[in-house]
Amino acid sequence: MTENPEQKITIDNVDYTLGDLSDNAKGQLRGLQIAENEMKRLNTQLALAQTARNAYMQALQADLPKKEQ
Repeated sequence: MTENPEQKITIDNVDYTLGDLSDNAKGQLRGLQIAENEMKRLNTQLALAQTARNAYMQALQADLPKKEQ
């Protein structure tokens, strides 16, 4: 994150100026941003895996022997 000390962030409906945050708070904010980015990445991976699973299931169903009713 490129830090602009005048940039504002909103947490729990309260605006904070980055320049007013302690180094510890800035570190926590960076950790939060990393965690959120990782969650987005994992959700994308999950969507890809679910799409592949669905395709494999359709292919499997097409190859199964037909049962008489």
